[in-house]
Amino acid sequence: MSTQLLRNIDLNLLVVLDALLTEKHVTRTGERLHLSQPAISHSLGKLRTLLDDPLLIRDGNEVVLSVLAQNLRAPLKEILRQVETLLGKTLDFDPASSERTFELAMSDYGAALILPGLLVRLRREAPNISLNVTQGSRHEMFDQVSRGKIDLALGVFPSLGPDIAMQVLFEETFSCLLDRQTLPASGVLDLPAYLARPHLQVSIDASLNGEVDSQLRARGLQRRVAVSVPHWRIAPQMILGTDLILTVATRTLDQAAADPQLLCLPPPLAIAPFPFVHIWHQRFSADPAHAWLRRQVSEVAAAPTV
Repeated sequence: MSTQLLRNIDLNLLVVLDALLTEKHVTRTGERLHLSQPAISHSLGKLRTLLDDPLLIRDGNEVVLSVLAQNLRAPLKEILRQVETLLGKTLDFDPASSERTFELAMSDYGAALILPGLLVRLRREAPNISLNVTQGSRHEMFDQVSRGKIDLALGVFPSLGPDIAMQVLFEETFSCLLDRQTLPASGVLDLPAYLARPHLQVSIDASLNGEVDSQLRARGLQRRVAVSVPHWRIAPQMILGTDLILTVATRTLDQAAADPQLLCLPPPLAIAPFPFVHIWHQRFSADPAHAWLRRQVSEVAAAPTV
């Protein structure tokens, strides 16, 4: 095997190859390694290119191994066994016994939506796994992912680099929150009234580069931000008794919307829904442990809120 070929094969690819040669089925291989079917198909395509061999061949209703694949099975298992011995741990991911530490980054908005459900799952299915959760600006989190410093970042990332993978967790909308007593006499919060009021903004770095201000700038308009805070969860509590308007992600207002002294309204201008995603470096895509964590996060995000 050439040196160049060795450079193009990482350990995760060999783990996928071993499972494929055993299962002879893309879906079952994905289930075994906690990876999606597209991820396994991508790895199989890469392996076929690297080895210049089909590896798995359909024969009627069955899938059989190519001659090369048959010859690889035994030495591949021995190589992986030796690597496991060298590293002192198994290459297969078992959530129940894993002691891995994952590094996550998200705002308190993402933390409130994802962490409670995620921790319930981890304590039940993977009690020895640890999480380190940090918070940063959108740029800071993206930079950490790009450099492989964290496993996952959750948030809104309009543009991604070629080395960054992404999955949409859900789509979010915007809503406005104000003190009910400050609603205009007309009972309507139109755009002129909206712009005439002072605003409370949620921003890690106090910049005016979020979705709301971008939409206003596109119309040649600007609002006056009187207060800027970095925390989503505290912002709704700062509205009562003031003339401030808060325009934020709708899910952050669940508790405030139940307060009869506060009023939750749609914004008086069209603001497109935005995808809330998690992103990771492509180098982690074929990692069974990482794939398992991503699946837990996506299932928690998809669970109905109560």
